[in-house]
Amino acid sequence: MTDKNEIVVALLGQPNSGKSTLFNALTGLKQHVGNWPGKTVEKRYGSFTHGARNYQVVDLPGSYSLTANSDEEVITRDFITSGKADVVCILADSSQLERSLYMLADYAGIKVPCFLVLNMKDVAESQGKKIDAKTIEQRLQIPTIFISAPNRKDYESFYAALDYAYDEKTILDSTELEKKYKEIENEDELQKVIHSGEAKFDWIDSLLDGAVTSKKHTVSLGKLDKIYTHKFLGKAAVVLTIIVGLLLSFIPAIPPMALGSAIGMIPTPLHEALIGMGCPEILSAFITDVLIRSVGFIVQMLGFVFGVTLVFGFFEEVGIMARISYVFDNTMSKLGLQGKSVMPFLVSFGCTMGGAAGTRVIDNWGQKVLTIALAWAVPCGAAWAIIPMLSTVFFGAWMPLIIIVILFVMVLHMWITAKVFSPSLVKKEDRYGMIMELPPYHKPKLGQLLRYVLGRTKDTFFRVVKVVLLVATAFWLLSYSTSSDVSGSILYSIGRTIEPVTKLFGMGWQTFMAFIASSLGKEGALGVLSTIYNGSGAISINTVMGGSTAANINELLIANVSKPEALALIFAMTFNMPCIVALAATYQETHSAKWTFRIAIYYTVTALLLAGVANSVGCLIW
Repeated sequence: MTDKNEIVVALLGQPNSGKSTLFNALTGLKQHVGNWPGKTVEKRYGSFTHGARNYQVVDLPGSYSLTANSDEEVITRDFITSGKADVVCILADSSQLERSLYMLADYAGIKVPCFLVLNMKDVAESQGKKIDAKTIEQRLQIPTIFISAPNRKDYESFYAALDYAYDEKTILDSTELEKKYKEIENEDELQKVIHSGEAKFDWIDSLLDGAVTSKKHTVSLGKLDKIYTHKFLGKAAVVLTIIVGLLLSFIPAIPPMALGSAIGMIPTPLHEALIGMGCPEILSAFITDVLIRSVGFIVQMLGFVFGVTLVFGFFEEVGIMARISYVFDNTMSKLGLQGKSVMPFLVSFGCTMGGAAGTRVIDNWGQKVLTIALAWAVPCGAAWAIIPMLSTVFFGAWMPLIIIVILFVMVLHMWITAKVFSPSLVKKEDRYGMIMELPPYHKPKLGQLLRYVLGRTKDTFFRVVKVVLLVATAFWLLSYSTSSDVSGSILYSIGRTIEPVTKLFGMGWQTFMAFIASSLGKEGALGVLSTIYNGSGAISINTVMGGSTAANINELLIANVSKPEALALIFAMTFNMPCIVALAATYQETHSAKWTFRIAIYYTVTALLLAGVANSVGCLIW
């Protein structure tokens, strides 16, 4: 995986030390994500060139020390001591050096060349701190720099420190710390653990003595933290914050969503133009209905993801996301997850693709995949646009009860799904929450954030478009009819053939086709039913992605669908695969075709089972 001509640089640091910011700034879009061999911990690596040298950067899992035995600590320790890294960049948060240099103390004794980056310079200076990096450098005998990772002007000093550490093979001077260790080497294990921790903090204090000065600065949680950490108000404040974030996400999402809508208007006039030029009908339909309409649909969906990534990236930069994770950490740990998982769940009420994209902040790969699997159970905004309408059409004043039952089933579904998937994704010893400190609030670097969000959105577009085009093409081939009538399609023939099976789940072939369409886009279910019950026209990608319906759709539904079947359809659609773009986003974030396929099949099967139960209940009532 590593080019022989590349210098391997490992990034080592505690959570919230700025590793991700530095990694993204160095590698840009030249990043790769996978899993460490045999571990469900995400592996991030990328490359960059400076001068005449090529570098590979490995972003080691964030952890608070190298002495524990979680997967993250084991992976980090083994990678460094194995000699795979040519040089190690140790990051520390300048705003709280006494705590963040604990990782440096743990590194003592490791003979791999290294250098120290005192990050978050802007935050430290806002606290009135002055840090003499040269004094610390002299005491450690390794290059030491004081920077702000989002500030590109600071990177020349980073490159200089990196080259010097590699060329001179600078080794951390830990003589004083080793002396302290020798004083306690004959103690029993418990006392040794206690006193080794004390020795590390004593060493850090002596290292910083005279090198860090500060004006009188009162450490305070601040007004916001008094709310976020409140025993009763904390969770409500977090939920409100995420809801506000979702609403704000629509503002930057408007331009790309409008562009997607504009692209979606191209197929009709283009189809007519192509036919007029003598283009074969099937080729024209493929170009307009599959290629162009799919791209427009993706751009629309990515608009919301762009907005979510930008707004919640801002929250991350400011320090709000750490509070969100902290407040829900204990609750999420009961599902084998961590506090960071709550944001994807809540974002999925707006868009499951946005929820999947939100899992990027979760370091543990198994917890990331489990979070996405549970987020699929959350009905998205498109589902909420259809469910109340169908419920009102068929059940009138009982619509609120249907919604309440759906929310109850959602929670139950998430709990069962966690039980089904967590044994394979999150080992028992890894089912813990986060060990974390709340970082100080600080001003974000908007330019750096915007570059990162645009880069991620562009990367996501090209990855997602492959999956969407593949599925859209398959659906188009099945639904294409030379007679421009639904009865002439392969999909119609399949539906009529398997109707005895679909009846077991309370759906006739027509509503089952709507269920299939809902896996591409929830809005398409009504378009499909409208086409079928009108008795003319073909089921097309336009029908599914455009969601166009007949003006008399309510009358058509009441005349052709019974209440038990309608209830089955509602539950089948709600808990089916969210949409084709969510499927693509899941693959994009998990980097696993196997797990994406497992989750998709699981939700298809469970949706049908829920439809069968709903139909049986409906038959008892009506």
